[in-house]
Amino acid sequence: MIDVGARDPDEFSAGKWPDWSFWKDQPDSPSAYGRGRVIVATATALASLTLIARADDLAHASRHPLLTSLAIGLVACYGIGCMLAPWYGPAALRRGRIAIVAALLLLGAAPAVLLASPRHLTDLTFALAIGLMLLPLRHALLLGLAVVAGQIVWMRLAQGEVAWAQVAILVGVTAALGTVFALNFTIGHLRAAREQVRRLAVNQERERVARDMHDVLGHSLSTMTVKLGLTRRVLESSQDVALAVEQVAELETMARTALSDVRATISNYRTLSLDSELAGARMALGAAGVRADLPAATDTVRTELHEVFGYVVREAVTNVLRHSDAELCTVRVGPDWVEITDNGGSTGEASAGNGLTGLTERLAAVSGTLEHGPAAGGGFRVVARGPARESGPAPAQEAEPT
Repeated sequence: MIDVGARDPDEFSAGKWPDWSFWKDQPDSPSAYGRGRVIVATATALASLTLIARADDLAHASRHPLLTSLAIGLVACYGIGCMLAPWYGPAALRRGRIAIVAALLLLGAAPAVLLASPRHLTDLTFALAIGLMLLPLRHALLLGLAVVAGQIVWMRLAQGEVAWAQVAILVGVTAALGTVFALNFTIGHLRAAREQVRRLAVNQERERVARDMHDVLGHSLSTMTVKLGLTRRVLESSQDVALAVEQVAELETMARTALSDVRATISNYRTLSLDSELAGARMALGAAGVRADLPAATDTVRTELHEVFGYVVREAVTNVLRHSDAELCTVRVGPDWVEITDNGGSTGEASAGNGLTGLTERLAAVSGTLEHGPAAGGGFRVVARGPARESGPAPAQEAEPT
Protein backbone atom coordinates (compact mmCIF):
# COMPACT_ATOMS: atom_id res chain seq x y z
CA MET A 1 0.00 0.00 0.00
CA ILE A 2 1.27 3.47 -0.89
CA ASP A 3 1.62 5.89 2.00
CA VAL A 4 -0.12 8.99 0.66
CA GLY A 5 1.13 10.95 3.61
CA ALA A 6 4.80 10.20 2.92
CA ARG A 7 6.88 13.26 2.04
CA ASP A 8 8.62 13.43 -1.30
CA PRO A 9 12.40 13.59 -0.65
CA ASP A 10 12.64 16.46 -3.18
CA GLU A 11 9.78 18.40 -1.57
CA PHE A 12 10.65 21.56 0.33
CA SER A 13 10.79 21.20 4.09
CA ALA A 14 11.69 23.78 6.75
CA GLY A 15 13.69 21.11 8.57
CA LYS A 16 15.73 20.06 5.54
CA TRP A 17 19.38 20.99 5.25
CA PRO A 18 20.10 23.16 2.19
CA ASP A 19 21.78 21.12 -0.55
CA TRP A 20 24.41 23.18 -2.37
CA SER A 21 25.98 20.17 -4.05
CA PHE A 22 25.40 21.65 -7.51
CA TRP A 23 28.29 24.01 -6.75
CA LYS A 24 30.67 21.04 -6.61
CA ASP A 25 30.26 20.25 -10.32
CA GLN A 26 32.35 23.12 -11.62
CA PRO A 27 33.36 25.26 -8.64
CA ASP A 28 36.19 27.09 -10.36
CA SER A 29 34.82 27.48 -13.87
CA PRO A 30 33.05 30.55 -15.30
CA SER A 31 29.93 28.45 -15.86
CA ALA A 32 26.46 29.22 -14.51
CA TYR A 33 27.24 27.21 -11.39
CA GLY A 34 30.48 29.12 -10.76
CA ARG A 35 28.80 32.47 -11.38
CA GLY A 36 26.13 31.73 -8.78
CA ARG A 37 28.76 30.92 -6.22
CA VAL A 38 30.66 34.10 -7.02
CA ILE A 39 27.48 36.19 -6.78
CA VAL A 40 26.67 34.87 -3.31
CA ALA A 41 30.22 35.37 -2.02
CA THR A 42 30.46 38.83 -3.58
CA ALA A 43 27.13 39.99 -2.14
CA THR A 44 28.18 38.90 1.33
CA ALA A 45 31.62 40.48 0.96
CA LEU A 46 30.17 43.83 -0.17
CA ALA A 47 27.66 43.82 2.68
CA SER A 48 30.41 42.98 5.14
CA LEU A 49 32.31 46.10 4.13
CA THR A 50 29.91 48.03 6.33
CA LEU A 51 31.87 46.63 9.24
CA ILE A 52 34.63 49.06 8.29
CA ALA A 53 32.36 51.85 9.53
CA ARG A 54 31.87 49.93 12.77
CA ALA A 55 35.64 49.62 13.23
CA ASP A 56 36.04 53.35 12.55
CA ASP A 57 33.46 54.19 15.21
CA LEU A 58 35.30 52.01 17.70
CA ALA A 59 38.61 53.65 16.85
CA HIS A 60 37.26 57.16 17.57
CA ALA A 61 35.41 56.20 20.74
CA SER A 62 36.81 57.31 24.10
CA ARG A 63 37.67 53.91 25.55
CA HIS A 64 40.76 52.19 26.83
CA PRO A 65 43.18 51.60 23.91
CA LEU A 66 43.57 47.91 24.72
CA LEU A 67 39.81 47.40 24.84
CA THR A 68 39.40 49.32 21.59
CA SER A 69 42.10 47.30 19.84
CA LEU A 70 40.57 44.03 20.99
CA ALA A 71 37.12 45.08 19.78
CA ILE A 72 38.47 46.18 16.39
CA GLY A 73 40.35 42.88 16.07
CA LEU A 74 37.18 40.92 16.77
CA VAL A 75 35.26 42.97 14.19
CA ALA A 76 38.01 42.31 11.61
CA CYS A 77 37.97 38.56 12.28
CA TYR A 78 34.19 38.59 12.07
CA GLY A 79 34.27 40.40 8.70
CA ILE A 80 36.83 37.99 7.25
CA GLY A 81 34.77 35.02 8.46
CA CYS A 82 31.61 36.43 6.88
CA MET A 83 33.43 36.78 3.56
CA LEU A 84 34.82 33.23 3.56
CA ALA A 85 31.80 31.38 4.97
CA PRO A 86 29.59 31.61 1.83
CA TRP A 87 32.41 30.17 -0.28
CA TYR A 88 33.47 27.24 1.90
CA GLY A 89 30.42 26.70 4.11
CA PRO A 90 28.10 25.01 1.55
CA ALA A 91 30.69 22.26 0.96
CA ALA A 92 31.02 21.50 4.69
CA LEU A 93 29.25 18.70 6.54
CA ARG A 94 26.47 19.41 9.01
CA ARG A 95 28.78 19.69 12.01
CA GLY A 96 31.06 21.97 10.04
CA ARG A 97 28.15 24.23 9.10
CA ILE A 98 27.01 24.44 12.70
CA ALA A 99 30.57 25.28 13.79
CA ILE A 100 30.85 28.03 11.16
CA VAL A 101 27.58 29.68 12.17
CA ALA A 102 28.40 29.37 15.88
CA ALA A 103 31.85 30.89 15.38
CA LEU A 104 30.41 33.83 13.43
CA LEU A 105 27.77 34.44 16.10
CA LEU A 106 30.41 34.45 18.84
CA LEU A 107 32.72 36.77 16.90
CA GLY A 108 29.86 39.10 16.01
CA ALA A 109 28.45 39.27 19.53
CA ALA A 110 31.84 39.56 21.30
CA PRO A 111 32.30 43.33 20.69
CA ALA A 112 28.78 44.04 21.96
CA VAL A 113 29.44 42.05 25.15
CA LEU A 114 32.94 43.46 25.53
CA LEU A 115 31.72 47.06 25.21
CA ALA A 116 28.35 46.43 26.92
CA SER A 117 26.58 47.94 23.89
CA PRO A 118 23.44 46.12 22.64
CA ARG A 119 23.34 48.20 19.47
CA HIS A 120 26.46 46.35 18.29
CA LEU A 121 24.31 43.20 18.01
CA THR A 122 23.02 44.69 14.75
CA ASP A 123 26.26 43.43 13.15
CA LEU A 124 24.99 39.85 13.69
CA THR A 125 22.88 40.31 10.56
CA PHE A 126 25.71 38.73 8.50
CA ALA A 127 25.98 35.70 10.78
CA LEU A 128 22.21 35.22 10.62
CA ALA A 129 22.29 35.46 6.82
CA ILE A 130 25.00 32.77 6.74
CA GLY A 131 22.75 30.73 9.01
CA LEU A 132 19.92 31.03 6.49
CA MET A 133 22.31 29.74 3.87
CA LEU A 134 23.80 26.80 5.76
CA LEU A 135 21.20 25.67 8.30
CA PRO A 136 17.67 24.31 7.93
CA LEU A 137 15.19 27.17 7.60
CA ARG A 138 13.43 26.26 10.82
CA HIS A 139 16.65 26.46 12.85
CA ALA A 140 17.86 29.62 11.11
CA LEU A 141 14.58 31.44 11.78
CA LEU A 142 14.59 30.40 15.44
CA LEU A 143 18.17 31.62 15.73
CA GLY A 144 17.28 34.97 14.15
CA LEU A 145 14.25 35.35 16.41
CA ALA A 146 16.41 34.68 19.46
CA VAL A 147 18.97 37.32 18.40
CA VAL A 148 16.29 39.96 17.72
CA ALA A 149 14.52 39.21 20.99
CA GLY A 150 17.83 39.32 22.87
CA GLN A 151 18.71 42.70 21.40
CA ILE A 152 15.31 44.15 22.24
CA VAL A 153 15.40 42.89 25.84
CA TRP A 154 19.00 44.04 26.33
CA MET A 155 18.18 47.51 25.01
CA ARG A 156 15.14 47.75 27.25
CA LEU A 157 17.10 46.71 30.34
CA ALA A 158 20.28 48.70 29.62
CA GLN A 159 18.87 51.87 28.06
CA GLY A 160 15.25 51.90 29.10
CA GLU A 161 14.14 52.17 25.48
CA VAL A 162 14.48 50.21 22.25
CA ALA A 163 16.32 51.62 19.25
CA TRP A 164 13.94 50.24 16.68
CA ALA A 165 16.06 51.55 13.82
CA GLN A 166 18.88 49.19 14.86
CA VAL A 167 16.42 46.30 15.12
CA ALA A 168 14.99 47.14 11.68
CA ILE A 169 18.50 47.12 10.17
CA LEU A 170 19.18 43.74 11.77
CA VAL A 171 15.99 42.25 10.33
CA GLY A 172 16.09 44.05 6.95
CA VAL A 173 19.68 43.33 5.98
CA THR A 174 19.34 39.71 7.10
CA ALA A 175 16.21 39.30 4.99
CA ALA A 176 17.90 40.92 1.97
CA LEU A 177 20.95 38.67 2.12
CA GLY A 178 18.76 35.65 2.78
CA THR A 179 16.74 36.49 -0.35
CA VAL A 180 19.92 36.64 -2.44
CA PHE A 181 20.96 33.24 -1.11
CA ALA A 182 17.51 31.76 -1.71
CA LEU A 183 17.36 33.03 -5.30
CA ASN A 184 20.78 31.62 -6.14
CA PHE A 185 19.89 28.38 -4.41
CA THR A 186 16.68 28.03 -6.43
CA ILE A 187 18.28 29.03 -9.73
CA GLY A 188 21.18 26.64 -9.17
CA HIS A 189 18.86 23.71 -8.50
CA LEU A 190 16.73 24.56 -11.53
CA ARG A 191 19.82 24.59 -13.73
CA ALA A 192 21.01 21.30 -12.26
CA ALA A 193 17.56 19.77 -12.81
CA ARG A 194 17.52 21.00 -16.42
CA GLU A 195 20.95 19.46 -17.00
CA GLN A 196 19.77 16.17 -15.53
CA VAL A 197 16.68 16.19 -17.77
CA ARG A 198 18.91 16.83 -20.77
CA ARG A 199 21.14 13.88 -19.86
CA LEU A 200 18.13 11.63 -19.36
CA ALA A 201 16.71 12.67 -22.72
CA VAL A 202 20.02 11.87 -24.42
CA ASN A 203 20.19 8.47 -22.72
CA GLN A 204 16.61 7.70 -23.66
CA GLU A 205 17.28 8.59 -27.29
CA ARG A 206 20.37 6.38 -27.29
CA GLU A 207 18.33 3.48 -25.94
CA ARG A 208 15.67 4.07 -28.59
CA VAL A 209 18.23 4.09 -31.40
CA ALA A 210 19.94 0.97 -30.03
CA ARG A 211 16.58 -0.80 -29.78
CA ASP A 212 15.64 0.20 -33.31
CA MET A 213 18.99 -0.87 -34.74
CA HIS A 214 18.71 -4.22 -32.97
CA ASP A 215 15.20 -4.75 -34.30
CA VAL A 216 16.17 -3.71 -37.83
CA LEU A 217 19.47 -5.54 -38.22
CA GLY A 218 18.99 -8.54 -35.93
CA HIS A 219 16.36 -10.24 -38.05
CA SER A 220 17.92 -9.32 -41.40
CA LEU A 221 21.42 -10.47 -40.46
CA SER A 222 20.12 -13.71 -38.95
CA THR A 223 18.20 -14.51 -42.13
CA MET A 224 21.18 -13.59 -44.29
CA THR A 225 23.42 -15.87 -42.21
CA VAL A 226 21.03 -18.77 -42.71
CA LYS A 227 20.82 -18.16 -46.45
CA LEU A 228 24.59 -17.85 -46.76
CA GLY A 229 24.98 -21.19 -45.03
CA LEU A 230 22.43 -22.72 -47.39
CA THR A 231 24.27 -21.29 -50.42
CA ARG A 232 27.57 -22.69 -49.17
CA ARG A 233 26.07 -26.15 -48.69
CA VAL A 234 24.51 -26.03 -52.16
CA LEU A 235 27.83 -25.16 -53.77
CA GLU A 236 29.72 -27.76 -51.75
CA SER A 237 27.33 -30.64 -52.31
CA SER A 238 25.20 -30.40 -55.44
CA GLN A 239 27.05 -27.74 -57.38
CA ASP A 240 23.61 -26.35 -58.31
CA VAL A 241 24.74 -22.96 -59.59
CA ALA A 242 21.21 -21.84 -60.49
CA LEU A 243 19.96 -22.42 -56.94
CA ALA A 244 23.05 -20.73 -55.50
CA VAL A 245 22.55 -17.70 -57.75
CA GLU A 246 18.91 -17.52 -56.64
CA GLN A 247 19.96 -17.49 -53.00
CA VAL A 248 22.60 -14.83 -53.69
CA ALA A 249 20.00 -12.67 -55.45
CA GLU A 250 17.70 -12.94 -52.44
CA LEU A 251 20.64 -12.02 -50.21
CA GLU A 252 21.28 -8.94 -52.29
CA THR A 253 17.64 -7.91 -51.98
CA MET A 254 17.68 -8.45 -48.23
CA ALA A 255 20.90 -6.42 -47.89
CA ARG A 256 19.38 -3.52 -49.80
CA THR A 257 16.24 -3.70 -47.66
CA ALA A 258 18.29 -3.74 -44.44
CA LEU A 259 20.30 -0.75 -45.65
CA SER A 260 17.10 1.15 -46.43
CA ASP A 261 15.72 0.29 -42.99
CA VAL A 262 18.85 1.57 -41.30
CA ARG A 263 18.73 4.83 -43.23
CA ALA A 264 15.04 5.27 -42.50
CA THR A 265 15.57 4.46 -38.82
CA ILE A 266 18.25 7.12 -38.50
CA SER A 267 15.93 9.57 -40.22
CA ASN A 268 13.12 8.47 -37.86
CA TYR A 269 10.78 7.87 -40.78
CA ARG A 270 10.72 4.09 -40.76
CA THR A 271 7.33 2.39 -40.48
CA LEU A 272 6.98 -1.33 -40.07
CA SER A 273 4.11 -3.48 -41.34
CA LEU A 274 2.87 -6.70 -39.79
CA ASP A 275 2.10 -8.10 -43.24
CA SER A 276 5.62 -7.42 -44.51
CA GLU A 277 7.13 -8.99 -41.39
CA LEU A 278 5.01 -12.12 -41.85
CA ALA A 279 6.18 -12.32 -45.46
CA GLY A 280 9.80 -11.90 -44.35
CA ALA A 281 9.31 -14.52 -41.65
CA ARG A 282 7.96 -17.00 -44.20
CA MET A 283 11.03 -16.51 -46.40
CA ALA A 284 13.49 -16.67 -43.50
CA LEU A 285 11.94 -19.79 -41.97
CA GLY A 286 11.79 -21.47 -45.35
CA ALA A 287 15.47 -20.75 -45.97
CA ALA A 288 16.29 -22.33 -42.61
CA GLY A 289 14.21 -25.41 -43.33
CA VAL A 290 11.58 -24.57 -40.70
CA ARG A 291 7.95 -25.13 -41.61
CA ALA A 292 5.97 -21.92 -41.17
CA ASP A 293 2.32 -21.90 -40.11
CA LEU A 294 1.40 -18.26 -40.57
CA PRO A 295 -1.92 -16.42 -40.84
CA ALA A 296 -3.11 -15.72 -44.35
CA ALA A 297 -4.41 -12.24 -43.45
CA THR A 298 -4.11 -9.70 -40.64
CA ASP A 299 -7.39 -7.87 -41.17
CA THR A 300 -8.60 -8.77 -37.68
CA VAL A 301 -5.68 -7.02 -36.00
CA ARG A 302 -6.39 -3.46 -34.88
CA THR A 303 -4.64 -0.93 -37.10
CA GLU A 304 -2.80 0.86 -34.28
CA LEU A 305 -1.16 -2.45 -33.24
CA HIS A 306 0.18 -3.49 -36.65
CA GLU A 307 3.57 -1.84 -36.20
CA VAL A 308 4.34 -3.07 -32.68
CA PHE A 309 3.10 -6.58 -33.53
CA GLY A 310 5.40 -6.49 -36.56
CA TYR A 311 8.32 -5.97 -34.19
CA VAL A 312 7.12 -8.88 -32.07
CA VAL A 313 6.94 -11.24 -35.06
CA ARG A 314 10.35 -10.11 -36.29
CA GLU A 315 12.09 -10.61 -32.93
CA ALA A 316 10.35 -13.92 -32.14
CA VAL A 317 11.16 -15.44 -35.54
CA THR A 318 14.75 -14.20 -35.21
CA ASN A 319 15.03 -16.02 -31.88
CA VAL A 320 13.66 -19.19 -33.46
CA LEU A 321 16.39 -19.01 -36.11
CA ARG A 322 19.13 -18.21 -33.61
CA HIS A 323 18.38 -20.20 -30.50
CA SER A 324 16.31 -23.27 -31.39
CA ASP A 325 16.31 -26.33 -33.61
CA ALA A 326 12.60 -26.03 -34.34
CA GLU A 327 10.91 -27.78 -37.23
CA LEU A 328 7.67 -25.79 -36.97
CA CYS A 329 6.96 -22.15 -36.16
CA THR A 330 3.36 -21.04 -35.70
CA VAL A 331 2.02 -17.49 -35.64
CA ARG A 332 -1.54 -16.68 -34.56
CA VAL A 333 -3.10 -13.23 -34.43
CA GLY A 334 -6.20 -11.66 -32.90
CA PRO A 335 -7.65 -8.16 -32.61
CA ASP A 336 -5.29 -7.21 -29.78
CA TRP A 337 -2.84 -10.11 -29.45
CA VAL A 338 -0.25 -12.09 -31.38
CA GLU A 339 1.28 -15.45 -30.43
CA ILE A 340 4.43 -17.08 -31.82
CA THR A 341 5.30 -20.66 -30.84
CA ASP A 342 7.84 -23.22 -32.01
CA ASN A 343 8.50 -26.88 -31.26
CA GLY A 344 12.25 -26.58 -30.92
CA GLY A 345 14.52 -26.96 -27.95
CA SER A 346 14.81 -24.48 -25.10
CA THR A 347 15.33 -20.85 -26.04
CA GLY A 348 15.47 -19.66 -22.47
CA GLU A 349 18.69 -17.82 -23.10
CA ALA A 350 16.80 -15.50 -25.41
CA SER A 351 14.48 -14.41 -22.64
CA ALA A 352 17.11 -12.20 -21.07
CA GLY A 353 18.32 -10.70 -24.34
CA ASN A 354 18.05 -7.15 -25.56
CA GLY A 355 15.42 -8.07 -28.13
CA LEU A 356 12.71 -9.22 -25.75
CA THR A 357 13.57 -6.38 -23.39
CA GLY A 358 13.11 -3.92 -26.23
CA LEU A 359 9.78 -5.54 -27.14
CA THR A 360 8.60 -5.16 -23.56
CA GLU A 361 9.42 -1.45 -23.71
CA ARG A 362 7.66 -1.02 -27.05
CA LEU A 363 4.51 -2.72 -25.81
CA ALA A 364 4.59 -0.73 -22.58
CA ALA A 365 4.58 2.42 -24.70
CA VAL A 366 1.17 1.39 -26.11
CA SER A 367 -0.09 0.04 -22.74
CA GLY A 368 0.51 -3.54 -23.83
CA THR A 369 2.24 -6.53 -22.25
CA LEU A 370 4.63 -9.27 -23.35
CA GLU A 371 4.80 -12.85 -22.08
CA HIS A 372 7.44 -15.41 -23.03
CA GLY A 373 8.54 -18.78 -21.78
CA PRO A 374 8.46 -22.51 -22.49
CA ALA A 375 5.38 -23.71 -24.37
CA ALA A 376 3.09 -26.34 -22.87
CA GLY A 377 3.97 -29.05 -25.42
CA GLY A 378 7.66 -28.12 -25.67
CA GLY A 379 9.44 -25.35 -27.48
CA PHE A 380 9.09 -21.65 -26.80
CA ARG A 381 6.14 -19.28 -26.77
CA VAL A 382 5.87 -15.50 -27.08
CA VAL A 383 2.55 -13.71 -26.57
CA ALA A 384 2.07 -9.96 -26.99
CA ARG A 385 -1.16 -8.27 -25.95
CA GLY A 386 -2.23 -4.75 -26.69
CA PRO A 387 -4.68 -2.70 -24.61
CA ALA A 388 -8.18 -4.18 -24.70
CA ARG A 389 -11.00 -2.04 -26.04
CA GLU A 390 -13.12 -0.44 -23.37
CA SER A 391 -16.45 -1.47 -24.87
CA GLY A 392 -17.85 -4.07 -27.24
CA PRO A 393 -17.18 -7.80 -27.00
CA ALA A 394 -14.49 -9.20 -29.27
CA PRO A 395 -15.55 -12.48 -30.92
CA ALA A 396 -11.94 -13.49 -31.54
CA GLN A 397 -11.22 -13.30 -27.82
CA GLU A 398 -12.39 -16.90 -27.49
CA ALA A 399 -9.37 -17.95 -29.53
CA GLU A 400 -6.95 -15.84 -27.52
CA PRO A 401 -4.05 -17.88 -26.10
CA THR A 402 -4.31 -18.76 -22.44
